[in-house]
Amino acid sequence: MNGQAVHIVLTFDDAFWAPAFAVMRSACLASRSAKNLVFHLMYRGLGTAHRNELAQITSEFGATLIDYDLTGNQQFQAFLEGMPYHPKLTNLVYARLLIDRLLPADIERVIYLDCDIYVRAPLEELAELDLEGHPIAAVLDPGRHKQMLGRDLRQNLDLFDFHFRYFNAGVLVIDRRGFAAHDLPGRTRAFNEAGILARAQYDQAVLNLAFKDNWLPLDFRWNLICPAPEHEVLEPKILHYTGHRKPWALLSRAAFAQTYRHTMTNAIFYRYWRERWQRRLLKPWRKLMGRS
Repeated sequence: MNGQAVHIVLTFDDAFWAPAFAVMRSACLASRSAKNLVFHLMYRGLGTAHRNELAQITSEFGATLIDYDLTGNQQFQAFLEGMPYHPKLTNLVYARLLIDRLLPADIERVIYLDCDIYVRAPLEELAELDLEGHPIAAVLDPGRHKQMLGRDLRQNLDLFDFHFRYFNAGVLVIDRRGFAAHDLPGRTRAFNEAGILARAQYDQAVLNLAFKDNWLPLDFRWNLICPAPEHEVLEPKILHYTGHRKPWALLSRAAFAQTYRHTMTNAIFYRYWRERWQRRLLKPWRKLMGRS
């Protein structure tokens, strides 16, 4: 299967099970041959009922799902020790730094996707892309200056300058061998010890510092950041719902929000909406009871 397979990595927890489903279903719908898609699901705390819902991807399209429950993964847990993270992100985001170590050894090309994404073009195009000797391909981040330089665009001038080619790490095309050669776990620990992780964007900053000037730029349509309805005319290949516009909101102002809902399917969309509101309503009581 490796000669035809398109390997896609997702990282998520139970709170993002439905967006992960939408990523996979959109990729299958856009694919030339969905049965050749192999989704490597790196998760933590995924409930059995939600995992059973994800299995629809196999029954509907014939795609393959491979599970990596990182809850008890000793390599991942050891890496997390002492690592800082933003509470809104959770430290699961660090999993993409270990992709080359967590995947089976025979996989050479990987596509990494965040779970706030909607795919509209065949991922085979990325799987077949000539990386021209680079370890990764990505899209230049339009909001890079604030992300790099911080407050008043002067906080991190010792790390980045205004012209630094800073990419968004939500969509990555990865050459396994080139990626592994950069020893991202080791570099991350070194950056942490130097105090860099506390100042920058954690794993995304690590990736940019590690692959500085050694990545292939993709057309911006492969990772259209924070898409609004007026961006639909650009015919984006992948939409990345950063910012406050989320397509799983009931009254969403995100690009292709209605199509996204039908891609997630109405049944899962409304179930997920109810679950999110239940979590919000129960959150004060959980805090009161000393539970997360």
